[in-house]
Amino acid sequence: MKTVKDILQAKGSGAYTIAQGETVFAALAMLAEKDIGALVVVDAQDAVVGLISERDYTRKVILKGLSSLETAIKDIMTEKVAYVHSGRTVEECMALITEKRCRYLPVMENGELLGLVSIGDLVKATIEEKEFLINQLTQYIQAG
Repeated sequence: MKTVKDILQAKGSGAYTIAQGETVFAALAMLAEKDIGALVVVDAQDAVVGLISERDYTRKVILKGLSSLETAIKDIMTEKVAYVHSGRTVEECMALITEKRCRYLPVMENGELLGLVSIGDLVKATIEEKEFLINQLTQYIQAG
């Protein structure tokens, strides 16, 4: 069974972060530059305090008529974030993402941010695991 640790080893650990006092525009620029959908938001001590995603922007800036040049990330970020540790399985993460209706899970160990897994990462890992099982069963049947 694949774990979050396996995903981070395959895609690389670490996550892009941004300070909560930065503007939404700065976050959008970083999202576009890195071609990603979310950033981990940190405070002055680099402690994780939330996430900002494209979804936050569309629902909390555009629809409310706010300015991305003037609005601080802390005013629109998602504060209640579900976290996982690297030992969690892909299945456990998929269940958590479904339950919490979120798309990203920061990976934390002893208060340290190790990375960020997305629903896309989890789906990819699930497909790879199923393909491996199918190949194993196919080889078993052909050998028998």
